[in-house]
Amino acid sequence: MAQLINQYLFVFLIVLLLALLYLLSPILTPFLLGTLLAYLVNPLVKRLEKWKIPHLISVIMIFLIVIGIFFLIVIMLIPVVNKQIILLEEVIPQVILWLQHSIMPQFVEFFNLDEFKPTLATTLSKTSVLFGAVLSSGSTLIGWMINLILTPVVTFYLLCDWDRILHGLRKLLPRSIAATVVQLVRKCDEVLGAFFRGQLLIMLLLCLIYGVGLTLVGLQVGLMLGIIGGILSVVPYLGSIFVVVSASIVALVQFGDWASLFWVWGIFIIGQIIEGYVLTPYLIGKRIGLHPVAVIFAIMAGGSLFGFFGILLALPVAAVLMVLLQYASLIVSS
Repeated sequence: MAQLINQYLFVFLIVLLLALLYLLSPILTPFLLGTLLAYLVNPLVKRLEKWKIPHLISVIMIFLIVIGIFFLIVIMLIPVVNKQIILLEEVIPQVILWLQHSIMPQFVEFFNLDEFKPTLATTLSKTSVLFGAVLSSGSTLIGWMINLILTPVVTFYLLCDWDRILHGLRKLLPRSIAATVVQLVRKCDEVLGAFFRGQLLIMLLLCLIYGVGLTLVGLQVGLMLGIIGGILSVVPYLGSIFVVVSASIVALVQFGDWASLFWVWGIFIIGQIIEGYVLTPYLIGKRIGLHPVAVIFAIMAGGSLFGFFGILLALPVAAVLMVLLQYASLIVSS
């Protein structure tokens, strides 16, 4: 009877934790990102400890190295990204005008939507204004700055107490299920390691391939489009569709020549070949094994609950849930 009560209590605590996460989702971004960074960096701390370096010194060394690399990258990228954002603010109205005068008349004529033409034109104009407002939003910038300050603080404290936190969580587990939970956590750790070593590296390489490639063919905002496309590649086909559609439209607006599309499509095809035949098979393979529909649902749910970083955390959380469901199916079948 006591064992059954402990199991129900454990399930209740899990449900309560999920409810609290949902209610506190607006303020969780720096804590989620800090936990993610601590999880990624902790193996480096452990390696230094094996070299007889004290835990606190190991944490400080790794923390300073990571922060230094981060700020070096930010300092190098800020001028480039700022220039790309300015160019993007200039290009978006041009793209809207091009859609109004080149695509929309044919679209209206083909679908016989003459009475909706003024509404469509107004919508496109408002879209241009909306993009400009988003790119220059002061409140958004303040929110990002707060997260940027809090995230390393959370990461540092979690790194200092990582083993203590894990030990405390393990002590909270009922003895009857402790061994099983530890085994599942280790399996989840393997899946998460496969994801972070694979998918995040693929995203980085695709940002580089698309960004550099589109810049070399002459697109003014090629770097920004490539970075966005690489990040969106975490969703099956979304990054590819974004790159080929947005880069094609920008190329037509910038060059006014249909021949320019061949260069853009060439970069897209090269990126797809490298991703499909080199990056994905060797970096990820089938170690995560999530169906594309499950991936899309997980990302939409993560974005709805926790915003941008919820999108980034959606796949690893989904991978963990997949491990738990596999275990549950084995229990039921047995």
